[in-house]
Amino acid sequence: MKRLIFAFTAMISMTVEAQNITDAVRYSTTDLNGTARYRAMSGAFGALGGDLSSLNVNPAGSAVFLSSFASLSLNVENSNNDLNFMNGYNSSSDSNVDLGQAGAVFIFNNRNENANWKKFSLGFNFNKSSSFNNTYSARGNNPNSIDQYFLAYANGTPVEYLIPYRNESDGEAYARLGETLGFGAQQAYLGLWGGVIGVDNPNNLPESDPGFLELDSYSSILSPGTYDQIYTYTATGLNGKLSFNFASQYQDFLYLGINLNSHFINYERMTSIDEENLQAPDEYVYFEDQLNTLGSGLSLQLGAIAKVGQNLRAGLAYESPTWYTISEETSQYIETDIDYVEPNIVNIYPDYKLQTPASYTGSLAYLFGASALISFDYTYKDYSTTKFKPTDDPAFMEQNNIISNELGGASKFRLGGEYRIQNWSLRGGYRFEETPYANELPMGDLEGYSAGIGYSFGNIKIDFAYDHSSRETNPQLYQAGLTDRMGISRDNSNYVLTIGFGL
Repeated sequence: MKRLIFAFTAMISMTVEAQNITDAVRYSTTDLNGTARYRAMSGAFGALGGDLSSLNVNPAGSAVFLSSFASLSLNVENSNNDLNFMNGYNSSSDSNVDLGQAGAVFIFNNRNENANWKKFSLGFNFNKSSSFNNTYSARGNNPNSIDQYFLAYANGTPVEYLIPYRNESDGEAYARLGETLGFGAQQAYLGLWGGVIGVDNPNNLPESDPGFLELDSYSSILSPGTYDQIYTYTATGLNGKLSFNFASQYQDFLYLGINLNSHFINYERMTSIDEENLQAPDEYVYFEDQLNTLGSGLSLQLGAIAKVGQNLRAGLAYESPTWYTISEETSQYIETDIDYVEPNIVNIYPDYKLQTPASYTGSLAYLFGASALISFDYTYKDYSTTKFKPTDDPAFMEQNNIISNELGGASKFRLGGEYRIQNWSLRGGYRFEETPYANELPMGDLEGYSAGIGYSFGNIKIDFAYDHSSRETNPQLYQAGLTDRMGISRDNSNYVLTIGFGL
């Protein structure tokens, strides 16, 4: 059984597992999720309303409902990754079934026909914001070894700190380092006693001088050569959003709404690298790292929809930053042909805070009577305003500077249409989302399309949608030392079924 340790030290920068720009982007971006009608039109609902997932874009949309309504959506997600790493090619696929949306809205009409405020609505809706489910494996022959990762953390660390006390086990030493020096010293310990790196001047190791604090240097003890590497990434979890909504209709032309949103994060990730030296086949390294993340947050949305003429609708919406509180746990293991270190320790880190960027949405929709409509949404989000907190922590100051320099403003365009034939509805959509990175190397733009069909039985509606998106990413193996990038072409296909009914 793994023991728990609380990795508290004087400086958070020494304890955290390196919260970085990748984490900031992961928790700040959202996918296309919601009801089948919403997804079939690629989410272009900011000026339309009348759909529970439209509250995700514009909270005024609940007041467009004519009567109380509820819906439930099931989603089947299929993803495919084509990988390129060091002239090695691989592909992987994964499928998941989950609840994409569930909610209800209650309409209260004003019985006074002369009143300016015609009705108001109360609603709640759960919407999956993004899915973290992803599995891939990259293989290639790399001139750089995993030793670079351990050297990046070890150099500058006094050797004295990495020597176990008398009768101290690996787990006890690993725990002590986590509690006193933090994550970086733990990585140095794994590399040193796992048989990957060595001390440059081992004859100068102190024996009795407890005041020895000289910063020692390290180098790899692996044989030079080319390394056959298999890097595996497996992640599960989601980012969810629960919205509590209030909206009202003013006269016959204006709808106003507000959402109070509760967010939650559940992210589990395991990475491993299995390395063999092609020039020394008996030499190998296996390193595994597991991360569990839980988070909760709050945000606010405001929105308005106006009738501009008989057929034209316009919408404006604002979503505040989401203020998250996040906790993390890690565990690690290393094995080589020389030795292994299995601490059986779970590091529990201090909670930290993340502020994601605000977003602004403008929308237009044109209705061709009751038979057809076309809708367009534009959303802007400045990812460079993302912040780790407390902002006066040295590590977070460094990461926030990186975020402000490497992330930028990103635009999102969504176009959707619907055509009705008696009780049937035919739908389609297109979306384009810019990368949050100022430089497209880590992540490219996203492009997607969608289609769907619906049938109304009167009080009951059944909708089905298909949407597809693709994006190029180039993630690093690790954030320090071994920073070689993989090239990943990711395709996502989703099948959504929604059942809606009047209340």
